Amino acid sequence: MSVPTVMSPTVWWKDATVYQIYPASFKDSNGDGLGDIPGILSKIDYLKGLGIDIIWVSPMFDSPQIDMGYDISNYEEVYPPYGTVKDMEDLIQACHERGMKLILDLVINHTSDQHAWFKESRSSKNNPKRDWYVWKPPRYAEDGTRLPPTNWRSYFSGGTWEFDDLTGEYYLHLFAREQPDLNWENEETRKAIYDSAMRFWLNKGVDGFRIDCVNMYSKAVDFRDAPVIDQRFYDQPAWQYYANGPRIHEFLREMNDQVLSRYDAVTVGELPHTPDPKKVLQYVSLADRQLSMVFQFDIVDLGQGLTSKYHFEPWSLSHFKTIVAKWQQFIEGTDGWTTVFCENHDQGRSVSRYASDSPEHRVRSAKMLAILMCALTGTLFIYQGQEIGMVNVPKTWPIDEYQDIESLNFYKSIAKSTNNDKEALDYVMRSLQILGRDNARLPMQWDASPFAGFTDGKKGPWMRVHDLYPDINVAKQLEEPDSTYSFWKNMIRFRKEFRDVFVHGSFEIFEPGNEETFVFAKTAGDRKATVVLNFTSTDQQVELPFEDLAFHVGNYGDTWVIEEAASGRSRTLRPWEGRLYMVR
Repeated sequence: MSVPTVMSPTVWWKDATVYQIYPASFKDSNGDGLGDIPGILSKIDYLKGLGIDIIWVSPMFDSPQIDMGYDISNYEEVYPPYGTVKDMEDLIQACHERGMKLILDLVINHTSDQHAWFKESRSSKNNPKRDWYVWKPPRYAEDGTRLPPTNWRSYFSGGTWEFDDLTGEYYLHLFAREQPDLNWENEETRKAIYDSAMRFWLNKGVDGFRIDCVNMYSKAVDFRDAPVIDQRFYDQPAWQYYANGPRIHEFLREMNDQVLSRYDAVTVGELPHTPDPKKVLQYVSLADRQLSMVFQFDIVDLGQGLTSKYHFEPWSLSHFKTIVAKWQQFIEGTDGWTTVFCENHDQGRSVSRYASDSPEHRVRSAKMLAILMCALTGTLFIYQGQEIGMVNVPKTWPIDEYQDIESLNFYKSIAKSTNNDKEALDYVMRSLQILGRDNARLPMQWDASPFAGFTDGKKGPWMRVHDLYPDINVAKQLEEPDSTYSFWKNMIRFRKEFRDVFVHGSFEIFEPGNEETFVFAKTAGDRKATVVLNFTSTDQQVELPFEDLAFHVGNYGDTWVIEEAASGRSRTLRPWEGRLYMVR
């Protein structure tokens, strides 16, 4: 059963469609093989034409690029190959002139080890900035062996502690060793973050932030060992000790009060390790003034292994539907808000993960997923290339073609622990081909010219272009009225036309245990819509849940003819078919 939604005040970002740009892979303007800000600027009208309201630019700050810009060495400068601060000011202005907004990534759990703050912090135990990062003395085993402060596992494999010879202590890094964690317990550190990472850009007209690992600022200060659940390694998953910590809501309220509320800025937090809707609501309650909304990761965690992310495990459609229903319904009757997404820079492509990227099905699959996404309540987020149905890297690509530090470190760790066992490494490669972050980071496919029109440099792009770019590219789809791009453009327009139902409506699911089809309804007052989706490569029967439904949208061109001749509530859906109906 669905529950009427408590209507919270209308705010500008709820009805918006957001488009995420990964700068390195979007568009190269100067032929050096790397995407850049002028390249983004050259495609602003393309994004406006798609129906985009907010552009989200992933990290473009100065960085050694150990983790593709999520290791920031200076919040107030731009990575030189991407451009300049002036280029960013031009991009902000171009968005505003077209009635669009622009948000940036806010990466403030950690910095680069090349940031001036950390260079000072590690210089001596007496440096005024020593406590700006998390430093701890070593432990020692009974035989005198030096041990790190805890057995916590890094997201990038190995431990979370790096020993520093100069001062004889370890510093904490939840990610790469070149990404030391900031110490949010220190008020002086927080003030510096607010000034350098936030106010600097808000004063230039930035409209908000996507906030990286937003629930990791408050760690459990007793720094206990994590329980051993993976006997193969000393280091163990320990998110329960550094995610959703004791002061996290205090810190976010302070950030909102001192900074964000002064600019009417939107925030969307990255919120992993938080499966309980009640805990998520603590972050997004409008009255509590912490975050506008969050990305809840259940849907993109599908298929990840229990002990290791890149040990792929099959998933069921019923589980997928349970996740969608859970995060659609958790805000009903509250003043919270939610997001709609199934792709980002850290995930495999949705067509390959949730549907079929086989040649005969990939276009239908992309359109079916567009129907699903555009019919769900919340702020809609699209990742670059999703609108043309880009797919995962080919299965034939070897590990040498992968660039991501997380994937490469995991591959190396398994190679080392199994003595290069072929079966184990083949399984890792299959998992990376499905789940790996590089799938989303291949250069954007603009046309069928060399290197997919991403760059005109003779050396080509920084990362290999997908083999299918002659078939899947923007220029080709702009000329085709039935292309994936055209379908997404029309779906975005349709979603906005009936925003009361699709952006704000309540959600009701039917036959949640069905493993072949997904049927749900959206309701807003007297308006009601029904969506039916076939998640298989064979014909499937569905029963429409209501009488007097009129067909409005489908991903097969002849559905209008079929629906005119149909009677009753029974329908046959063809492979990867989606249909949307509204009560007459």
